[in-house]
Amino acid sequence: MNELYINRELSLLEFHKRVLAQALDPNLPLLERLRFLCISCTNLDEFFEIRVAGLKQRMEIGAPAQGPEKIPAQEVFNTLRQEVAELVRQQYELLNKVMFPELTKAGVRFVQSHEWNGEQQEWLSHYFDEQVVPVLTPLTFDPSRPFPRILNKSLNFIVRLHGRDAFGRRRHRGMVQAPRSLPRIIELPEHLSEPGEHNYVFLSSVIRVHVDRLFPGLDVGGCHQFRVTRNSDLYIDDEEVSDLVRALEGQLEASRYGAAVRIEIGHECPEDLQEFLLDHFSLQEHDMYLVEGPVNLNRLSTVCGLTDRPELLYPPFTQGMPDDLLTDETIFEVLSKKNVLLHHPYQSFAPVIDFIALAAVDPDVLAIKQTLYRTGADSPIVDHLVTAARAGKEVTVVVELMARFDEAANIALANRLQEAGAHVVYGLVGFKTHAKMLLVVRREDDRLIRYVHLGTGNYHHATTSVYTDYGYLSSSQRLGEDVHKLFLQLTSLTEAVGMTRMLASPFSLFDALIDKIRRETENAKAGKEARIIAKVNSLNEPQLVDALYEASQAGVRVDLIIRGICSLRPGVKGLSENIHVRSIVGRFLEHSRVYYFFNDGDEEFYCSSADWMERNMFRRNESCFEIRQKAMKDMLRKHLELFLADNCQAWVLHGDGNYERLTPGKKKRISAQDIFLEELTAQT
Repeated sequence: MNELYINRELSLLEFHKRVLAQALDPNLPLLERLRFLCISCTNLDEFFEIRVAGLKQRMEIGAPAQGPEKIPAQEVFNTLRQEVAELVRQQYELLNKVMFPELTKAGVRFVQSHEWNGEQQEWLSHYFDEQVVPVLTPLTFDPSRPFPRILNKSLNFIVRLHGRDAFGRRRHRGMVQAPRSLPRIIELPEHLSEPGEHNYVFLSSVIRVHVDRLFPGLDVGGCHQFRVTRNSDLYIDDEEVSDLVRALEGQLEASRYGAAVRIEIGHECPEDLQEFLLDHFSLQEHDMYLVEGPVNLNRLSTVCGLTDRPELLYPPFTQGMPDDLLTDETIFEVLSKKNVLLHHPYQSFAPVIDFIALAAVDPDVLAIKQTLYRTGADSPIVDHLVTAARAGKEVTVVVELMARFDEAANIALANRLQEAGAHVVYGLVGFKTHAKMLLVVRREDDRLIRYVHLGTGNYHHATTSVYTDYGYLSSSQRLGEDVHKLFLQLTSLTEAVGMTRMLASPFSLFDALIDKIRRETENAKAGKEARIIAKVNSLNEPQLVDALYEASQAGVRVDLIIRGICSLRPGVKGLSENIHVRSIVGRFLEHSRVYYFFNDGDEEFYCSSADWMERNMFRRNESCFEIRQKAMKDMLRKHLELFLADNCQAWVLHGDGNYERLTPGKKKRISAQDIFLEELTAQT
């Protein structure tokens, strides 16, 4: 174990464990627990596609140890393999021994094939013939028909066969691929269920039971599901690429069939078929996970939307609205007098969408500039930008094509914007544009006024209902000038100089953070009160970690609220005794980034798109803006204090890298997210 730093991959895996712990919590609604189980599976998929894939590549080429902790890739992989195996075991034990029985008691039943009654068997047999068979392509293998290409994370079946085919050739194995067009969860009709029950059947069970119909004339000796996870990281050579879109499109197609890094197989699959699959995908036994249940747990999340049982879900709520916006005035009229700070998802994202919508049709608006990292399909924001461009306004959109797993969607929206007449600029290769900025230029009384929106989260209308973020609306002249300079930097690649209200990566943010941490350190050495609070998603930048260690040793009180990766070891004697780290995992994904520095009583608050990671400091374009209004600073201080007082959804990091979940015990129950729900929303 490295004494100074926690390995990034191991720290990320600890976060995945905390997500699974939500599914284990009996205090949560049952279908929400199921949803957390599915999220833990999705998280693990991405973990293998990116992090484990990278580890395996480094192991193959014998690359030197990376990261400040300098642990060899093979050693990290060996530890991860043991940890992941235990995590997967817990996932399926939870599914089979807890979730299925409790869901059945609640009238949500997953009917196993051996439980199908006569009517259900008949209906499913007809369903298989009418809905499934027409889109399946059963395969057998010979020199002219080699093993097919397997799509990343697709559902497949390896089939043992006996006998001779129609051409007299002996067959031993076959395969069935389940197209993604087929629903993985099938809801049985009401007349095949008990009154008040919702009955579901897995597609995998239907195919397995009826697979013999796909190989007439051959005897089926077994049918076993499997799923392969592939390396999905994209690499674009910034020195060689001449057309980013074409290069990225080629990489996207290739990534669907990248190198295999993991295979999940039904636990009942015989060893010889396991070995056959491992050999074909060039995998080792340590890359195989035998699972007792569906190989893709995240498909179970479908049930949360299909089942009309509100008592098994979180209580719904209506997103609130700041008092400043509860007026008949337009957003321009409001912002001409005051700034607005929104706290999502408790407060609605609608004002931001309405802001863009109004700007798109307002005859006095001359230009709109916006960064887009993730927007989601059918984004209303993109619709409004298209409207603005078609209306003849100057619309400039900086689209980050390399937003992981959203690359294809971003190419599509970029093409749509260009067709409408917008100026589309792609993020610079090697420097992702992760900043969240919107600038509207409006003519008012022969003057040009800049209105801005800055955020800690993406312009994605769907995630704003489940991610916590801050959004800042303002018509401040100096802030508008800074945002204008940052857009010029992104479009012309020139230097943004003379900014007074904003910090930005990869230029000024890192140095400013180091300076502010050192200022607190010097104040502590001088006997002054000194304090730092940072709420971010991840922390692994070694120079920031080292600066925080120095601050701790000088007596600075450091509180870090870090949802995911944390490479810093808190509470270590002589090193980090004054540093406390906690992770909040609850109903909403903690996504906001807030930095606080006591500054000898002249407190500073910053909101930002940037986590404290190497990539955010040096390989991304990030935005960071200061909050100066007293009421807003008071609000942010209150929020940070609530997170630090939370004893219901908080996990405390210890110096050995392990997390401990806090419980209120006999103390007053404090849940920051619950308090925000009560104060900022209307429960329905």
